[in-house]
Amino acid sequence: MSAWAFLILGIAFEVMGSFCLKLSHGFTNLLPSVFGFIFFIIALSLITISAKAIDNGVVYAVWSGVGIVIISVIGMSYFGEAISINNAVDTFTRQ
Repeated sequence: MSAWAFLILGIAFEVMGSFCLKLSHGFTNLLPSVFGFIFFIIALSLITISAKAIDNGVVYAVWSGVGIVIISVIGMSYFGEAISINNAVDTFTRQ
């Protein structure tokens, strides 16, 4: 399997992990919490494998960029979250 395939699978598992963490409602629901952590472990393992053949900067840029877009689309379509310029700026300036 190619390094890009590992990266794509890693992104998919990271998105599933983020989705599960949203469903866990602050870790109060056990099953989505456990699956979220399992998915993140798998995602980081796959991304690490892909980084052996692809430059780390490229791996991180693709992983974070694609992951943010997919998670944002899921948040808007499934959870009814609003995306606006104010929300985006707040995300990047919050400390």
